Amino acid sequence: MAKHLVDIDEEALRAARQRLGTVTIKETVNDALRRVGGVEAARVKRSLDALARIPFGPREDAWR
Repeated sequence: MAKHLVDIDEEALRAARQRLGTVTIKETVNDALRRVGGVEAARVKRSLDALARIPFGPREDAWR
């Protein structure tokens, strides 16, 4: 992990903290970067793939 000195939009940081449920700047930035960087997308894809493998009954019974 590297340290970087950056200017951060405080309003955007507050919004991101609220949406992500994070507390610290480091936690917020790292969580946001992971989500945008595909880590979250890969997790969602794995979950959807697992759901797709679930065997369902006949469609005729779906409305009953």
